[in-house]
Amino acid sequence: MILYPAIDLKDGAAVRLLRGEMDKATVFNTDPAAQARAFQDAGCQWLHLVDLNGAFAGEPVNGAAVEAILEATSVPTQLGGGIRDLETIEMWLNKGIARVILGTVAVEDPDLVWHAAASFPDQVAVGIDARNGRVATKGWAEETDVMATDLAKSFEDAGVAAIIYTDIDRDGAMGGPNVQATADLARATSIPVIASGGVSSLADLVALRDTGVISGAISGRALYDGALDLADALAALG
Repeated sequence: MILYPAIDLKDGAAVRLLRGEMDKATVFNTDPAAQARAFQDAGCQWLHLVDLNGAFAGEPVNGAAVEAILEATSVPTQLGGGIRDLETIEMWLNKGIARVILGTVAVEDPDLVWHAAASFPDQVAVGIDARNGRVATKGWAEETDVMATDLAKSFEDAGVAAIIYTDIDRDGAMGGPNVQATADLARATSIPVIASGGVSSLADLVALRDTGVISGAISGRALYDGALDLADALAALG
């Protein structure tokens, strides 16, 4: 199982939100590129970036910070937030992003996901963010009637590289991930599922790994707070 250290970008800084609320942001590093280098130096295989402002604006906002991270690191990086058309997808892939994450458009324009996944094999992931099993969009500001499992199944044959599943109520709360819901989603689809939201200890990572069906986990606040040591976690996951 791959551990993805998270760098959430707001106003050019690396922050963490509590349950996705922009007015509950804690700034952890004003130099995201330095943070990315530190994660790489600790041995991570991937980085996970989110343009938080972009998720609300519907277009890239923290582009300069993303580009600085790409220049400072060599590990593959996935990016979500404000990526809602083919031009933006192509732009980021051309700049060196290894995988783009499509969230809001997966609900509003699923044809774009199919087209992008076919055009850029293994470089398109779907971000499914849910409260009580229902998908939320536009930076989690709008809830829909779409069930997370139904959305995942709808892309079964699209060639999507991964699904990043976030339980919004667990995100940034340091209360542990929703292991059961994530595992249930992973069993419902053949697309690899990456867990996000609430991963706050080595025990959380082990619980996700031991399901045998979850391919990755994203952790942010726990790494910044020191509750989870990245080098130790990577060593334990092998």
